[in-house]
Formats: sequence, C-alpha cells, structure tokens
Amino acid sequence: MTMTIKVGAQLHPQTHRLADLRAAWREAEQLGVDSLWVWDHFFPPLYGEPTDPHFEGWTLLSAMAADTERASVGMLVSCVSYRNLDLLAHMAMTVDHLSNGRLVLGLGSGWMERDYLEYGYEFGTVRSRALAMRAAIPVIRTRLALLVPQAIGPVPILIGGVGPTITLPTVAAHAEAWNASGPPEVFAAINERLNECCAEIGRDPATIERTVAIRDEQIDMWQDYAEAGADHLIVMVPSPYDLGPLQHLLEMVHA
Repeated sequence: MTMTIKVGAQLHPQTHRLADLRAAWREAEQLGVDSLWVWDHFFPPLYGEPTDPHFEGWTLLSAMAADTERASVGMLVSCVSYRNLDLLAHMAMTVDHLSNGRLVLGLGSGWMERDYLEYGYEFGTVRSRALAMRAAIPVIRTRLALLVPQAIGPVPILIGGVGPTITLPTVAAHAEAWNASGPPEVFAAINERLNECCAEIGRDPATIERTVAIRDEQIDMWQDYAEAGADHLIVMVPSPYDLGPLQHLLEMVHA
C-alpha cells in the first residue's frame, strides 16, 4: 500500500542559544519538512529544570516566518488563555504576512499550571479551559475577517487536544486540522472519536488534517500512524537540535 504523509518538526524553544534554534529551523527546511513549529509556554513544560532558559513562542514564530521560505509555520499550540483574542488574531495576520501566507494557527486550551499562575491568568478547570477555547474560535475568525490588510494565506486553524466531549466536537465544528499524540493504537481510537463527531454534524472527516506529535523513538512506527489515520507526523526536537532522526523519517517516507 502506498502511503502519503507529511513530515514536520517542532523545535523546542528551551535552549541557551537562540542562534542554534534559528539554525535548526533553517536546516530542517533544507531537509524538506512540510511544517515547522514551536510551542507556547513560558517555562520548561516537559523536561529539564524549572530554571532552564526558555524563549517566548510568538516572537520566535515571527523570526521563523522571516527565516524560512517554503514550510508552513505555526505554534503547536497557542493557548487561547494567554492573550486577548483580537490581539492574537492580529498577531496571526502579521506572522502570516511575514511568512507570505504559510501560517497555520494552532490553538489549544492550555494545561501547564505554572504558565497560568506566574503570569497572572486564571487556571480554572480542564472543562472551563476547553469551553474557553471553543468560545474563542468565532472571536478570532471574526477579527481575522475585519483586519486590514487581510491575511495572505488561508490561516487554517489547527486545534490540539483529545477531550472527547468538548475538544473533539470543537475540532469537528471549527478546525481545518487537529493535533494529538500517543502510540498508534491510542491515536487510532481518538481519531475514530473525531470521525464520530464529524458524522454527528454532517462534516466530511477528510476535510480535517490529522497531525500527530511523535518522539524520536516513535519514528519507525510511521506506517502504523498512517494506518491509524495520521496525515502529518511532527517530530519533537529538543535542544541541541539533533535532526538526524527527522532526516531518517523523511528518507523513509519518501523512499
């Protein structure tokens, strides 16, 4: 069976040297990735020490947009709680222009309590944050439609998250793309729930791109992810940005 699947790289902005990060996204684009991403956190979220150096995502995204030419660029994902929604739409339009129409607007409900508390945002509950994300999307789309100038590209909305009762129905109703993680069998089950949500509202599930964030050790499972319904695999790349596994995936996919 012939499989067509996109490959992206999420470059973690948890680093001592910003120059290394910029060199990494340039190199990744030269390798042939379809997409480039950073994340939206204010402190190290997954590993390392709480005091590790860390850079802000949307500012980095502006530099990424200007430094690259072909790959789509985006935040995987931007928390809707961290910025005024109309401002976020204006930021997105600006980055879209910097990228000449390559921005994917990744959105999520947030989960890291320290980000919220140290920066003065209300943490709430999993449910309240998911509802806030659902309510944010029409506000963002309305502002995008009012902005002058208009975005160059389509600015597709990608939603990250796997909640079966709020998040996945929100994806079905509002998003052009979706991001999840997990081993292939877990992803397959969640992906089927998203298909059910599409059926409930009469949406063609094929109109939603399915992206999966994977670690180095999951790269050899790429065919399993494709069979589970993934359209786009995004390799998570921590500093010091060893792109060898990413290159290996690209070679397998394009063999």
